[in-house]
Amino acid sequence: MITWFSKEKRDLPWRNNVPPYQVWISEIMLQQTRVDQVIPYYERFLDHFPTVALLAQANLDDVLRIWEGLGYYSRARNLHRGAADVMNLHNGEIPDSYAQLLTISGIGPYTAAAISSIVFGEAQAVVDGNVIRVLTRLFGFADVVSTSASKKWLSVAANTLLDPNAPGPFNEAMMELGALVCTPRKPKCGTCPVAKYCRAQKTETQLQFPVKKPKKKTPHLNIAVGVIQDDRGHILIQKRPVTAMLGGLWEFPGGKQEREEPIEVTCWREIVEETGLQVNVGAKIASIDHAYSHFKITLHAFYCDPGEPIKIESSLETKWVAREELVDYAFPRANRRLLEIMSGDSDGTRMD
Repeated sequence: MITWFSKEKRDLPWRNNVPPYQVWISEIMLQQTRVDQVIPYYERFLDHFPTVALLAQANLDDVLRIWEGLGYYSRARNLHRGAADVMNLHNGEIPDSYAQLLTISGIGPYTAAAISSIVFGEAQAVVDGNVIRVLTRLFGFADVVSTSASKKWLSVAANTLLDPNAPGPFNEAMMELGALVCTPRKPKCGTCPVAKYCRAQKTETQLQFPVKKPKKKTPHLNIAVGVIQDDRGHILIQKRPVTAMLGGLWEFPGGKQEREEPIEVTCWREIVEETGLQVNVGAKIASIDHAYSHFKITLHAFYCDPGEPIKIESSLETKWVAREELVDYAFPRANRRLLEIMSGDSDGTRMD
């Protein structure tokens, strides 16, 4: 495996003896995100926050703004909290052991194993999606992989195979094998260094592994938002609660459509509930389709007049912002696409 990896590995910016901070950033970004998508965000993030100390000192709004577009924003919030933990609990030094890494906010067993093995040479096996695919095919493991018993079995299997003399390269080799060769739909078994040991390859059942729970139907929500503009041309935005999904990001006021409710009424009702403004709902700007990991939305956006009196009553942080300054705030993807439409820079978005 290690010989194969030394010949076939990709040249990635977080490889080749980089500091533990950079490995940490890369491992968090790579969770549920493709390598080619991560690279520019990784480089941009390190340009702005080159050290753990600077990340800890940064304002969370700035961290979210630099992260914007990469998705799964809890990762950015956890990195920010984790950097503070490193400074406050570990004198600014990232811990060099699996056990101590687990004391850092946002670092779980997978990330701790990756950092401790790749950077510090500790014999801890990494078990991510790529490794799970390799292991289940290699051993013909036919149980649903999401159960606690299966997770324990996979961890034991990975640690049994782990080369204790080179745990970092072995872990990277396993992950690279899953990414490049033992792929989900078209595995390249002819170039696999462990094909002769693989039960799935021998029985031609590669696509049956790993075994997952049947997918549920993806729910769809209609969301209405208002672009509320005052006499100065400033636009009202509000910040999502830090503990909520997309927490800490800014958005246009609005919310979910109720059953059989006209979408314009949704826009008016949600804005009244969230801000207290008796808005006048005007022209529709666009309808924007967007998919999250477990549900889909259609965002319906309307221009709105704030009405009288302009008095905000909200439990959320709100701001009136000049249109040209909206680029300085971190927004969820669908809201950002709306801004692009408003500025004439977007295409491919469904318009009503």
